[in-house]
Amino acid sequence: MANIKSQKKRALTNVKKNLQNTSEKSRLKTSIKSVLKAVEEKNKDEAVKALNECSSLLDKAATKHLKHNNYASRQKARLAKLVNSL
Repeated sequence: MANIKSQKKRALTNVKKNLQNTSEKSRLKTSIKSVLKAVEEKNKDEAVKALNECSSLLDKAATKHLKHNNYASRQKARLAKLVNSL
């Protein structure tokens, strides 16, 4: 642990932000899984709804630099291709 007061504060904010980022990444993965589950069950309406939510989360994650822009666009394209195949 740091000795300087500002660095102690910084360490605490880093821990807090790390928890937020971890939560957001987990939410994103869950959203992707929900699209895959809907596609597996061949439920077109639910898959489209889940895809819209997932696309929004992917865009937000890319904007916040949680995930790379190419990752977000690759996942959106992959999931859209699966949903359109129904």
